[in-house]
Amino acid sequence: MSRQPFDLDGRSAVVTGGAMGIGFGIARRLVEAGANVLIADLDGELARTRAAELEGPGKVAACTVDVTAKDAGRLVVDECVTNFGSVDILVNNAGIYPVTPMLELERDAWDRVLGVNLTGLAFLSKAVGARMVEQGTGGKIVNIASIDSLHPSMVGLAAYDSSKGGVLMFTKAFALEMAPHGVTVNAIAPGGIGTEGTAAPLQGSGMSDEEMQAMTAQFAARIPLRRMGEPDDIAKVALFLASSASDYMTGGLLVVDGGALLT
Repeated sequence: MSRQPFDLDGRSAVVTGGAMGIGFGIARRLVEAGANVLIADLDGELARTRAAELEGPGKVAACTVDVTAKDAGRLVVDECVTNFGSVDILVNNAGIYPVTPMLELERDAWDRVLGVNLTGLAFLSKAVGARMVEQGTGGKIVNIASIDSLHPSMVGLAAYDSSKGGVLMFTKAFALEMAPHGVTVNAIAPGGIGTEGTAAPLQGSGMSDEEMQAMTAQFAARIPLRRMGEPDDIAKVALFLASSASDYMTGGLLVVDGGALLT
């Protein structure tokens, strides 16, 4: 075998929500493995700043994109092809998770969560998948789901949990459709991951900083590995799914939660 299984030299990837947290961790790992990476983020200025921080064999570019926009798929395909010549890998990482009990949730807020987490993911996958079929060289689609795809973690995440349950089933359905074209579609279910935006959904809930810290500590205490995850814990698994190491795997869900679902 002439290539190492995790070598992404010559491959081109799109990472949505790639300017921070899990997305940036994934972008870093892909660049280190040799991939050219387009960081696509709602905050285009931050995406360009973070792109300039990455060093590796692969090239890096950035673009501004709202994954809920009807032309988002076309935009990221065009940007990736213009910069790198192809689209071989898509990591659907963009997501939001406002915490609001269902009895208090407004319809617009529900639609926004489903729009970002599920509808945007599906139609980005459609656009990139169509390009992969046209290229005729296969491809890798990696969806960031959640342990909440399988089991609710707390009250207030009905919209988020519904969207992530949808991500799991979309992953399976699209994997079946794309398999004849040599495109694999898999998902990762992160547990609690400490990122820059971890506390953001709770900041409008009326909780104090101390209460938020206590909630995080309580959650971490239930994890068998006794710690919150880090973005790189997910990034390394995303690299596996984006590489030839996972060539005979499609429609799968890899749970990366420190054992949280065991409890």
